[in-house]
Amino acid sequence: MRFLILLYSCLIGGMITIHAQERNETQLFWDSLQKLCGKAYKGTLELPKEDAQFGGKELIMHVRSCTPDRIKVPFFVGEDRSRTWILAYKDNRITLKHDHRHKDGSEDAITQYGGTTTNIGQAGIQIFPADQETTQMLPRAASNVWWITIDNKTFTYNLRRIGSDRVFKIVMDITQPIKTPEAPWGWSDD
Repeated sequence: MRFLILLYSCLIGGMITIHAQERNETQLFWDSLQKLCGKAYKGTLELPKEDAQFGGKELIMHVRSCTPDRIKVPFFVGEDRSRTWILAYKDNRITLKHDHRHKDGSEDAITQYGGTTTNIGQAGIQIFPADQETTQMLPRAASNVWWITIDNKTFTYNLRRIGSDRVFKIVMDITQPIKTPEAPWGWSDD
């Protein structure tokens, strides 16, 4: 009873201050991604400049689907709508997976590779080293490290294969949303 009287006295007297829980770096990064939900953006290939598969093609990302713990970002290269980046949030870690589909919606033989952050990272960057599933599926990608950066002007998707000259960087301008594109392969417009 004494405790309740003391607690009541403290509350009335203003001695107890309740603080909102601070957001950690992973949560701040996730919040930044969530703010892009429903929007599409154009981007440019920064590295390698002369890439045969991506160079000279229109690059579009669409932050198409968001839930509190999953964000799906279709990434179009010209007319190719086969790629979707899937980000999942759990226990202050983020997993990045690459979903690849054929025109008929079926999964490509090489799909669902990626990695999970190993720490809370920073609000503007999260790093995803290749996971065991990726290593087993694509042994040459065992040393892959992907990272995503975000600030108030750009979203970048990056890849570096440690021990090789493999590097890849796409920069999306998130200051200029564009008309949302049609569904990626394997999705419906529902």
